[in-house]
Amino acid sequence: MVRNDYETRRPKEKEMLFGIRAVMEAVDAGKTLDKVLLRRDMTSALARELMQKLAGTTTPVQKVPVEKLNRFTDKNHQGVIAFLSPVEFQDITNLVPMLFEEGKTPFLLVLDGITDVRNFGAIARTALCAGVDAIIVPARGGAAVNGDAVKTSAGALHTLPICKVENMQNTLRFLNESGIMTVAATEHTDDIYTNLDYRGPVAIVMGSEDKGIYPANLDLCQQKAKLPMSGPLESLNVSVAAGVFCYEVVRQRM
Repeated sequence: MVRNDYETRRPKEKEMLFGIRAVMEAVDAGKTLDKVLLRRDMTSALARELMQKLAGTTTPVQKVPVEKLNRFTDKNHQGVIAFLSPVEFQDITNLVPMLFEEGKTPFLLVLDGITDVRNFGAIARTALCAGVDAIIVPARGGAAVNGDAVKTSAGALHTLPICKVENMQNTLRFLNESGIMTVAATEHTDDIYTNLDYRGPVAIVMGSEDKGIYPANLDLCQQKAKLPMSGPLESLNVSVAAGVFCYEVVRQRM
């Protein structure tokens, strides 16, 4: 399984912050953090204060053994390492009304449980080319928005709005209530993807290759559609599948 953190490479020091006070100052300054690693046995008052600050953000916090922290740096990290996000996240509840106010027909892409940063980057590159207005990702359990993702996206992640959400089910309900048709890309249907009408406001929901869309999220999608498959393989690479769906929207809207 591809890991959804930074274990596949050692990040550059400019991508990280070390120490409790440095991370607290970054939170207070409104900096966007992709993830915080906290030494598992930290119980100090300062550590509790940091946790309280992070609780008011969408930043995932992972408690880990000190050995894991030591793998990222030789410096004195004081039990805390934060990874800086290379992109600024947007609020989906603000973005959707703005798209309607601008006279646009919203075209969104929702990524549920996609953890490979290179797939994420490739999807973002295709999405930008296809005119997607924003990508929605979960605050936890998704690909790290790091340098590898930006590189694979060919810089698309610096241009395309990314919305990190705390609760995907609430987000899907919000999209439905906003008049945006949520379409799940799933094999659990008889409807081929070309049978749906994507000319109105639409959000395509893509799940991971191994587990698909989380069942509770799948239940909230208004429509389901699949790609026709032949041969022994059960699915395409998720970035390829996302590209097929995106360009069907483009084709119908031309």
